[in-house]
Amino acid sequence: MSASHEKIALKANESFFIGVFQDNLEKSTWHYHHKLELTFVTEGNGKRIVGDSIEEFHPGDLVFVGVKLPHVWIADKNEFGSPTSRSLESVYLQFGAEILPESLLKLPELQNVRRALKLSERGVRITEGTLNEASRLMLELPYVDSFTRMVYFYQIMNAIGKSDTNILLASEEYVQTQFRSNNERVTKIHEYLMSHHQEQVNLEHIAALIHLSPGSVCRFFKTQTGMTLFDYLNKIKVDYACSLLLNPDLSITDVAFDCGFKNISHFNKQFKKVAGTTPSEYRRHFEALSCPAKPVAF
Repeated sequence: MSASHEKIALKANESFFIGVFQDNLEKSTWHYHHKLELTFVTEGNGKRIVGDSIEEFHPGDLVFVGVKLPHVWIADKNEFGSPTSRSLESVYLQFGAEILPESLLKLPELQNVRRALKLSERGVRITEGTLNEASRLMLELPYVDSFTRMVYFYQIMNAIGKSDTNILLASEEYVQTQFRSNNERVTKIHEYLMSHHQEQVNLEHIAALIHLSPGSVCRFFKTQTGMTLFDYLNKIKVDYACSLLLNPDLSITDVAFDCGFKNISHFNKQFKKVAGTTPSEYRRHFEALSCPAKPVAF
């Protein structure tokens, strides 16, 4: 996240974290985290990217995003001579999987909570009556005692899980190609590439992280994942490029260099290989985006 982001912690000494995200942002960051996140937009308009889903967002937008699912909110520029060019405010709830252990989720009374967690793997937009119920409870969370907060938390998860109006965001194909590994070394490589994909990748540093020789790193990664390390790195870069291409103030050349590509021809080639379309076609497609209710996926 950029340094201009301000987080105001309301409650941090409990099983989940409640906060207010306030930003006058010029550049949003494509990111993911190790916690589940429920985000309710209170101010701002723009485009929201969750995986390969791109939709417009407005105040009242409520989205539940799962662990390691990349996402970004890109606010529109303000009008009427506002002193800041972009703004976004949201209330968010973050929690780790430890708050809902498997033994607890096996209880029949929590079947809807279990379903909500499953939905989060693709990201889900909450709508209609469920939106009213969940957002009302979310906005009350900072002002009630800790026990009531926990009760409200389960009510929110239950409401999402039992709803038949949720809209799934990322496609199944996208989620299936996302990183999954029980191998600690592969996980460390993945985390390094996610954090350093805009830089020159240092094989010696990766080798030191996983206690292998530099010459063995690429062979190890392909054996474990079926992909070369650099094909996987290009996929991460293209995922990030998809969010940057929504900013009309950035040229395609700017996007290429911001993502860590050294020249535009290599960027175009890798982008089409991963996304199935050229960067220019991708940008034109989403400039024509006019229906926020339907996720668009490549």
